[in-house]
Amino acid sequence: MVSNSATTGLSGGKPAATIYDIARVTGFSPSTVSRALHKPGRVGPDTEKAVRAAADSLGYRINPMARFVTTGRTGTIALVLSDITNPVFFDLVRGAERTTAELGQTLVVAETLGSSEIEQKTVERLLPTVDGVILASSRLDQDLIHRFSEVKKVVLVNRHLDDVPSVVPQLLPGIRDAVNHLAELGHKHIVYLSGPSALWMSRQRFKLLAAECSRAGLSIVSTSSAEPTMEGGRGAVAEVRGGGASAVIAYNDLMAIGLLLACAEDNLAVPGDLSVIGFDDIFGSRFTSPSLTTIRTPLSLVGAEAVRRLAEPKDALPREADDALATEFVLRRSTGPCAVF
Repeated sequence: MVSNSATTGLSGGKPAATIYDIARVTGFSPSTVSRALHKPGRVGPDTEKAVRAAADSLGYRINPMARFVTTGRTGTIALVLSDITNPVFFDLVRGAERTTAELGQTLVVAETLGSSEIEQKTVERLLPTVDGVILASSRLDQDLIHRFSEVKKVVLVNRHLDDVPSVVPQLLPGIRDAVNHLAELGHKHIVYLSGPSALWMSRQRFKLLAAECSRAGLSIVSTSSAEPTMEGGRGAVAEVRGGGASAVIAYNDLMAIGLLLACAEDNLAVPGDLSVIGFDDIFGSRFTSPSLTTIRTPLSLVGAEAVRRLAEPKDALPREADDALATEFVLRRSTGPCAVF
């Protein structure tokens, strides 16, 4: 049984309104008031309207724990991401938050610092308190993700896994245009600046790049795995130069920006000596020197779609690819005609 006794308001003033206060104002029984507030459709529309009007006038707020006991739902969903300081997540979080609010729910965001161990512990703590979890660029073992999805609904972002709903942008349009652009500029040998090997998206981007380079008659090699940060990109400059390539396509914009900084320190001209392409089109990529040519990901739409997928029934059929989630090549000033050093 859920207690509805009066409690002190957040301001420390008069006690918060209860269903008994609403019952006295409306003349309905407390049980009718409870059904009108917690189980829409269980009472007549006029009754529900009167109860909600009285609740608003009294400043009544539904106790989240009471809602959980009566419906089994908290109205809260979790978004778990690796690095809250990475600009790639800014628009994703904004899109998820906007859609969550439209659905009348609350979004909580948790950071894992790029650690699969922290990610596992974070999800384990969140599962009992939320209705579902969105895992963005997860590094968790697939068996563990399946285990979590048996407890609460899980939606993956930037990762595909059988039997788990996922939101993955269409990578091919942007990648194909980027490869065609480099081919038209005369580039023959490309380096992929790899992100962490544990990231499905890093492996998938390289897979598609390799296929498109083969189609266009270009060769491509991958650098060693590195963290998807500016320091990860900066630290790869020696390996990039040693590969003898004339152009680089980075796993993400942060790595590309780090590479640009390292090139400047080594007096390596971009794009005169080396052309550089990033991925995602994060805030700030157009303000680098030179401005960064990149492959844009519709991050806000990805976040919104993840929330909508989470709101669907667990047995909902998989959706077809959404053209709105297609990547797009963005030409700026960090690419130019081939010059082999």
